[in-house]
Amino acid sequence: MRKLILIIAIGLVAAGCGKSSNKGVPDPAPAPGKASLLFPARDEVCNQGSVVSSKQNKVVFKWASAANADSYAFSYINLLTQVRTLLTSTKTQLEVTLDRNTPYSWYVTALSSKNTSVTTPSDTWKFYNSGPGILSYAPFPAEAISPSSGSVITVGPELTYGVSWKGSDVDNDIVNYDFYLGTTTLPGLFSSKITDTDVGSFPVKKGITYYWKVVTRDSKGNTSDSGPFQFTINN
Repeated sequence: MRKLILIIAIGLVAAGCGKSSNKGVPDPAPAPGKASLLFPARDEVCNQGSVVSSKQNKVVFKWASAANADSYAFSYINLLTQVRTLLTSTKTQLEVTLDRNTPYSWYVTALSSKNTSVTTPSDTWKFYNSGPGILSYAPFPAEAISPSSGSVITVGPELTYGVSWKGSDVDNDIVNYDFYLGTTTLPGLFSSKITDTDVGSFPVKKGITYYWKVVTRDSKGNTSDSGPFQFTINN
């Protein structure tokens, strides 16, 4: 009988401890999901919108709603000037005024007022905002694939490294790339008119920050400059 009472007492203590550990702590609100972009279409020419002037028009950006989100941070970048604009919206579309004959990238970040510690960005899409008098379009500026800009890299005893990038063009007529590399923000030409999207190996030194960029060229002679990316070789 004494043994049975002891077992019951231990069970009650354990149950009481279990309840007190969660007492007053609400379940966290679910994090916002990832929004799917709809328009303007990825890597395409956007020729829709209302004309403001010969240099500008208004375009309505659209995306699908994200689970558990009640607002969105909308970001777009003029890829010629690298100027970024950030807006917020509680809806899944937003009208903005853009420069014509200009490439842009854009994405939205899903937000939740019930869980402010987590934000969820969408994919990033690029498009070319159309304008009068354009028969062919310059390529989009190349994107750094490996390494991502600002990376710190550890290399082997051979002290060589390589980089890769992604090129894209609404006309699908990229012919080659010029690759620039150096230790200043104005890197010099390293290799010209290469058809691959990578440079597999070049000598590096420990503790040095390297800058690189890619100029993309299409069959019409149009070019685009990626602007400098950077990485640092670890000591």
